[in-house]
Amino acid sequence: MPVVVPALNLSVAANATSANIMAGSLYEVLARPSIVEFGMTSSAVGILATIMLGGDVLMQDQEISAANRYPIIPDDWILKSPGRAGSKIYATFRNRTVGALTIIVVLNITPVA
Repeated sequence: MPVVVPALNLSVAANATSANIMAGSLYEVLARPSIVEFGMTSSAVGILATIMLGGDVLMQDQEISAANRYPIIPDDWILKSPGRAGSKIYATFRNRTVGALTIIVVLNITPVA
């Protein structure tokens, strides 16, 4: 059965990078082999995302949608990747603007074994 991680809302200060948003979460480490899907939006242009799963870089400093709303399928679900049991999810966001921006991130974790 899929696990939808509660939406993560965070603010990233001007010209700053967030800490790993999954650090300390129950979902930071995959318990079983799974498909992990990421949906993300920001409040304005200027947020770059870096996502790693189990040591593999899935995206590095890529612009995310500036839709300023909850991520919708398929428009804002931009990443889907398999992960092995024990794989750590790592996600940071870099703000390259002169003002703080808000980000909404949703994860859908579907065990496959």
